[in-house]
Amino acid sequence: MTGFIVVNPRSAAGRTAREWPAIERALRVSYPHMTLAVTRARGEATKLVREALDDGHLEIIAVGGDGTINEAVNGFFDADGPIAPDAVFGFVTSGTGGDFRKTFGIAPGYAAAIARLKEAPVRAIDVGRLSCVSQNGEPVLRYFINIGSFGLSGVIVDAVNRARIAKLFGGPFAFAFHSAVGMLSYRDRMVRIRVDGDYDEIASIATVAVSNGQYFGGGMRVAPNARPDDGFFDVIVMGGAPKGRALSELKQIYTGDHLKNPSVRVVRGRKVTAAPVAETKGRAVLIEVDGESAGRLPATFEILPRALNLRC
Repeated sequence: MTGFIVVNPRSAAGRTAREWPAIERALRVSYPHMTLAVTRARGEATKLVREALDDGHLEIIAVGGDGTINEAVNGFFDADGPIAPDAVFGFVTSGTGGDFRKTFGIAPGYAAAIARLKEAPVRAIDVGRLSCVSQNGEPVLRYFINIGSFGLSGVIVDAVNRARIAKLFGGPFAFAFHSAVGMLSYRDRMVRIRVDGDYDEIASIATVAVSNGQYFGGGMRVAPNARPDDGFFDVIVMGGAPKGRALSELKQIYTGDHLKNPSVRVVRGRKVTAAPVAETKGRAVLIEVDGESAGRLPATFEILPRALNLRC
């Protein structure tokens, strides 16, 4: 079997590079004629995957963290949608958070991921498309397969991506640490949120998670009922709780019990638009997708039903 393998050796604070000889040997059992490409800069996986698809490769495997997976997925799409509708994507998680694999019940570590690739069927899953603006005001178009979110989560992801010391203790610690720090200083933003034609609210929000998968933030089960192939986002709107209570209830998000809180609303839909209102003027509302900083509001999130063939 042939495959195009794109690997980010810097993921997991360099652990992927250290484990690469073993990962490569295991992958060659299933992909004896594989083609290998190594990323050297942020965003390069998108370019490498797009070139591979243009060259006729139909089986793409990303090795790295959720950010590497996101970059690779963006290589499958351009502004008009999928560039190779018959191509298949797979992944071997080795990174800081490892959230996407959790929706599918894949155990941590490259061995479990590669074992899953050997036996997994191909299934069509939904993909999210984000249109927003960069922090400099330039247009941004980004695809995602797990979760796109904005508010406090955008601030936390920005801090995690710039962190050095916290990451040394692992992804879950880094996200939990920066979540606690961020909650102490963050002030809820007033945002207008519309979901399809059924939901229109001006709300004081902490975080809004536009969810295709279930987990983000290094193991937080923010959308426990989300399904990546049902054609809908689960939109989790959180905000309005006193800061002390929000801090004490932070642990609930790891189990999904936060959905029982009166300050949490759940809406399902195919298109989400969000924009800051007058009260928020001058305070940017940051966006992240799949654990990577993406820009700021205003933004539109759209779901592309069954747009990616996933071996998982």
